[in-house]
Amino acid sequence: MQILDGKKTSEALKAEIRAEVDALVAAGHRAPHLAAILVGENGASITYMNNKVKSCHEVGFESSLIKYPDTITEKELLAKITELNEDPKIDGFIVQLPLPKHINEKLITESIAPEKDVDGFHPVNMGRLALGQGTLIPATPAGIIELLDRYDVPTEGRHAVVVGRSNIVGVPVSLLLEGKYKKGNCTVTVCHSKTKNLAEITRQADILVAALGIPHFITADMVKDGATVIDVGITRVADSSKKSGFAIKGDVDFEAVAPKCEFITPVPGGVGPMTIAMLMKNTLTAMKIKRG
Repeated sequence: MQILDGKKTSEALKAEIRAEVDALVAAGHRAPHLAAILVGENGASITYMNNKVKSCHEVGFESSLIKYPDTITEKELLAKITELNEDPKIDGFIVQLPLPKHINEKLITESIAPEKDVDGFHPVNMGRLALGQGTLIPATPAGIIELLDRYDVPTEGRHAVVVGRSNIVGVPVSLLLEGKYKKGNCTVTVCHSKTKNLAEITRQADILVAALGIPHFITADMVKDGATVIDVGITRVADSSKKSGFAIKGDVDFEAVAPKCEFITPVPGGVGPMTIAMLMKNTLTAMKIKRG
């Protein structure tokens, strides 16, 4: 069993991005600039945003963190998005989800210019991904593929089972694994809450991606020997033994499942760090596309 170490891999990737940025600046170009909008005081979102700002500094990016109270109107938020779309010094930006209930997330996502959509959620970017033309790919699925590639996990001709069909992870990772992308050419089955005989299907998986957000949902009896298991789940579970008062749990019962696997991602330290690193990579890509 080998751990797919997302923390180590993300640090290597960020070092590569930093070297490219340093070369750009040395050649007289400005550094990439990533902006982020945070609405409200969601603890997990604040932590995630702070990590993004820290990563921008590590790779030599300029960054702007724009904070609003959860009372901001949809109209005001849309006006800010228009401003960022039109700002030539902003290469990419994100609006951190979730948003307050009075704001239409779909409308907000679709208002971001596709060429600055470094989260990769805009319908144009999702359509390009489906057509095999993806460039700005959702960061978590892109991070999964990067891990599979750097650890040389075989995918071609393998059966991949994705549990979860969200537009953030499940759908895009299934397209990447099925398509003619790096680490693609799998035969893919997508499972969800309406799937019958789920364990019967997951036991067929050479590559199992768990993206439900339900702690320890995937148990040892759902995984075949020698499988590669990718755990996307990151859920805070109350734990009085921790200083923070909570523990981070994945969708996979790691202790029980790991001995059966050829490769597996831990939680924390697996897919999570890769998400932020791939967001940095998308921002650099967006800048390069704009420059031609």
